[in-house]
Amino acid sequence: QVQLVESGGGLVQPGGSLRLSCAASGATFDYYILGWFRQATGKERQGVSCISSGGALTYYSDSVKGRFTISRDNSKNTLYLQMSSLRPEDTGVYYCGAINQGMSSAEEMCVRGRVVKWGDGTQVTVSS
Repeated sequence: QVQLVESGGGLVQPGGSLRLSCAASGATFDYYILGWFRQATGKERQGVSCISSGGALTYYSDSVKGRFTISRDNSKNTLYLQMSSLRPEDTGVYYCGAINQGMSSAEEMCVRGRVVKWGDGTQVTVSS
């Protein structure tokens, strides 16, 4: 089964940028639909952005549309989330998730939280 390790979180001022990475191992990377999920303190984990196995189809939540960009490099077994114009409400633990292609669509993965494997998460704090 695929193993996921997130990196790239940290403290950033409002309006700043960060790039998160999720490195995968242990399985064929391009068999999986992948996504980024966010969990703020005291709140449920929510889908932020998800991407199809080949990278052609993407989904963004309304709260990040136009500010975040999801991408994947199947040759490097890595998922990315480029975050720009960050806001305090973007603060939370960001998790990488995976589900086998054919079990979901990218949009369904994000909207319904359909994930079979999670990473351990990386903290993002947006504060002045």
